[in-house]
Amino acid sequence: MIAKPWDAQLAYWLIKPLKDSWVNPNHLTTVRLLTGLAAAVALAVGDPIWVNVGAWLFALSNFLDHTDGELARLSGKSSKWGHQYDLASDAIIHILLFVCMGYGLKEGKFGWWALVMGIISGVSVACIFHLRNQMEQRLGKDASRQPNFAGFDIEDVLYLFPIVPLLNGLEPLLMAATIGAPTFAVWVIWQFWTLPQPESN
Repeated sequence: MIAKPWDAQLAYWLIKPLKDSWVNPNHLTTVRLLTGLAAAVALAVGDPIWVNVGAWLFALSNFLDHTDGELARLSGKSSKWGHQYDLASDAIIHILLFVCMGYGLKEGKFGWWALVMGIISGVSVACIFHLRNQMEQRLGKDASRQPNFAGFDIEDVLYLFPIVPLLNGLEPLLMAATIGAPTFAVWVIWQFWTLPQPESN
């Protein structure tokens, strides 16, 4: 059995007092969504101070993504709608992150191409999220489970995002995303099409 990631364990202990409260998982999803949207807007401003604020807000939003699921499991308040709301929030935040990053970098060396690059990355991320959602619905959650190493998921690298602006790494990151996200999307598309087809009645 794969050990629960460290950030999920921390989220569990933080939300444990909310088990019998009026707070439900959708409230936490909303907080996560608003935090992620604020991060995207801050990145779009393009000012170094706001970019750094946005990077920290995104890291916080990424952590908050664990709280709704932990509360749902702990309190028994899980729902299909809440799960879909969580998935949609994830997609919206990650798509807007790249689009707003591109917009915020339009005064840099890429010019307005930065926005185009952000849109390409965002659309690719949208494709990845949609297909992984379909895979999860068809084969269960294990179909989209990420690799785990010593309590860290591969997605935990997102917690390093606040370091990127400090190293003037937003433009290289955008370039990497413009190449990497479509490439990964193509791989996920191939994965999806090679899945066993559901049996018809």
